Amino acid sequence: MDSFDFLDLRILDIVDIVLVAVLLYYIYKLVKGSAAINIFIGIVIIYLVWKLTELLKMEMLTNVLGEFIGVGMFALIVVFQQEIRKFLLMVGSTNFTNKRSFLRQLKFMREDTEETSTDIQSIVKACVNMGKTNTGALIVIKRNTQLDFVKNTGDKMDIEINQPIIEAIFYKNSTLHDGAIVIEENRITATRAILPVSNDRNIPLRFGLRHRAAVGITEKTDALALVVSEETGQTSYIKNGGFEIYDSQEELVSKLKEDLE
Repeated sequence: MDSFDFLDLRILDIVDIVLVAVLLYYIYKLVKGSAAINIFIGIVIIYLVWKLTELLKMEMLTNVLGEFIGVGMFALIVVFQQEIRKFLLMVGSTNFTNKRSFLRQLKFMREDTEETSTDIQSIVKACVNMGKTNTGALIVIKRNTQLDFVKNTGDKMDIEINQPIIEAIFYKNSTLHDGAIVIEENRITATRAILPVSNDRNIPLRFGLRHRAAVGITEKTDALALVVSEETGQTSYIKNGGFEIYDSQEELVSKLKEDLE
């Protein structure tokens, strides 16, 4: 029966496996859709090969891969600087006393029937209308990370979301149109907010300060951002410091709903 000893699992072993799976899920979610995903997959493959050579008692290859992984960990801190920051922000912002917030973190364990309370349709329709008149807009939608440091730079508000309100705020002659608005749940909680600007040199030159600010806030937090270009009237959707591609208004609504659930 010794050959079946590996089936003798303790409760702690199961907990260990589940925690590792959750950790890998969070890391994958952070790097998905970015260039870092290829690096992440490469690391996982090298680690699995290392463990396989260790199991097969291939000592020389095990030592080589072990040294590579040991030294490589320092390099990874530099390569994954932004991702590590987001991960720590996500962990630190989890409110375990708030059932809804906690379940949002464990998105893959939630029921599919739960939907966001944010009126996504009104937000997207407002962006489309503003795009037709080339009215620039910058909208930040909170997920889990607290955005108090952003709200404190602008005017605090408490307005329920609707399409006319959003369009009125960004109207060119409005005193509130400069800066970003912050949306939490289904309320506008700040206007004229100043966002951190990204220094990423890979952002195309055709994108202006609004887009760089949107990239900046999504690099530093897990918030979502929508930008309406004053030049082209196009609406850009930005998440995790990158531009999300969509083909239609309906697809944009669907992506936002999925990311906010």
